[in-house]
Amino acid sequence: MRILIAIIIVTIISFSLFFIFQKPGKLQEKSSTGATDNLNNLEDMGGAPDSPYPLAVEYMRSQQYPGSDIAIEETLRPGSNYRRYIASYKSEGLKIYALLTIPDGQSPEKGWPVIIFNHGYIAPSEYRTTEKYIAYADAFSRNGYIVLKSDYRGHGSSEGEASGGYGSPAYTIDILNAVASIKKLKDPMSDSARIINPDLIGMWGHSMGGFITLRSMVISKDIKAGVIWGGVVASYSDLIYNWRRSTFTPAPLPSGARRWRDLLVAQFGTPAENPSFWNSISANAYLKDISGPIQLHHGGADISVPVAFSEKLDKALKTAGKESELFVYQGDDHNLANNFNTAMQRSVDFFDKYLK
Repeated sequence: MRILIAIIIVTIISFSLFFIFQKPGKLQEKSSTGATDNLNNLEDMGGAPDSPYPLAVEYMRSQQYPGSDIAIEETLRPGSNYRRYIASYKSEGLKIYALLTIPDGQSPEKGWPVIIFNHGYIAPSEYRTTEKYIAYADAFSRNGYIVLKSDYRGHGSSEGEASGGYGSPAYTIDILNAVASIKKLKDPMSDSARIINPDLIGMWGHSMGGFITLRSMVISKDIKAGVIWGGVVASYSDLIYNWRRSTFTPAPLPSGARRWRDLLVAQFGTPAENPSFWNSISANAYLKDISGPIQLHHGGADISVPVAFSEKLDKALKTAGKESELFVYQGDDHNLANNFNTAMQRSVDFFDKYLK
């Protein structure tokens, strides 16, 4: 009888200690080793208390994004005044494919300006390097920019797992490595010296790509100007409370990627319960550190991403003393289909102002 009572007491104490140390309000994180892989299986997250969290902006700033030399995988049919290639680079050891364009003719004395192009959500299994966003990339390429449109890991032929853009830092890591890689680019036709100007790198993003653009610009100082169309540019608090739609993270994605809201709230508590954690992973809490001016475009009838996200960001940037401009196209959709030419010309003009 005494043995049974002792076992019951030990069991009660064990469960009590477990729940004490698993309170969702604690910043309890995974170790930094293999952080990105762990985020592909969010159900397994946990680990040592107070260790760095992979999504945290400060943690991402402390990491290295060395990129690699860019390899030319295939030469494509040229554009009107530029060359087109399927290229690849390395990100965390993964081979990431990308569309690369290079203007014809002699490069400027200090090299061509660059636009890193961040596409929005496309089902990873359906994504193809040379499909979607062709008219967008063409507009920048025709106007004298080297363009690199990364596929992100797990998309098309890129290695790795598509872990989603919001609950994992993986896609942002791929883009930061793209920035480092493009700096090493040599002319594929002559293998000459580098042909880009590393001080003139801009970034364009649509929808999820806008989210990646904003994060990249508070993590890296290398991005001198950013343009975002229909961007998911809200704080994580707004993403939790003010953005619910059935097509948010459609299959096929890993189960953890599809349930990132529920999994993070279960581990850390809600934004109201644990604002320090949610601010630590939100680019919107670091706008004072933005690396350059921002131009925002949003359709007034966008049913995929609320126009209020761009309006709120524009106001917050200006409050922080940063340069921002916002264009709202009344009655237009998520892709700005009715105002594409106007929005694109404004985007080109904006990059010309800051990168040329």
